[in-house]
Amino acid sequence: MTDTAQPDTITLERDGHVLLIGLNRPHKRNAFNLAMLGDLSRAYALLESDPELRCGVLFAHGEHFTGGLDLVDVAPAIAAGETPYPADGRDPWRLDGDWTTPLVAAAHGWVMTLGIELLLAADIRVAAAGTRFSQLEVRRGIYPFGGATLRFPRETGWGNAMRWMLTGDEFDATEAHRIGLVQEIADNPVERARHIAHTIADKAAPLGVDAVLASAHRARRLGDDAAISQLGSDVARLFGSADGAEGIQSLIERRDAVFTGR
Repeated sequence: MTDTAQPDTITLERDGHVLLIGLNRPHKRNAFNLAMLGDLSRAYALLESDPELRCGVLFAHGEHFTGGLDLVDVAPAIAAGETPYPADGRDPWRLDGDWTTPLVAAAHGWVMTLGIELLLAADIRVAAAGTRFSQLEVRRGIYPFGGATLRFPRETGWGNAMRWMLTGDEFDATEAHRIGLVQEIADNPVERARHIAHTIADKAAPLGVDAVLASAHRARRLGDDAAISQLGSDVARLFGSADGAEGIQSLIERRDAVFTGR
């Protein structure tokens, strides 16, 4: 089902408990102007706020994932220190606190600057074999300010991240997979991302997914000891939930569990 209130530069489609978010400015290689940043911000707010949504898929229409920022449109606002996303949205770089709804990203064509940061902000990334990547901000007199300096070294290792962030050189999907920027290379990355998203949304217990993300975020932000201190109480809570009981009963009956998020 397609959402009735479609934004101008983003498509939204509900597929069961999955929200498909499509970058839709193909005539500009999906380069982000202020309007597109705002539309993605509101789409992410929907993903985080709607209890019926259990996973999101970020993909792109047209030949390319994104050419990055439309600097002619965006640069004056950024230089003036203005916030590039609206008050009723969420940070399009997903840097405003912990996120509770998983996001799978599917990339193809060009993935430039902001595009890499959008992938790094997702939980799982898939790319087409011919995808081309470049974190080229240093060649434009600026630097990555959408989370790459935090996430790129953490996800791929210091040397791998600096090799590409400090040079702005282009690299391919094989290299992106080798360093862990993407988890899979697929012939049809959107369909593969949808499959992964539906596995999460349709087969995993929502409370369990929430707990996994919360524990991982806690460990990253506060350290292992903080996460360890919550493990026992978290799992006791989950075993005491309706979904926990359903998980055990489905094991006994040798069937797929039907989870309700309670």
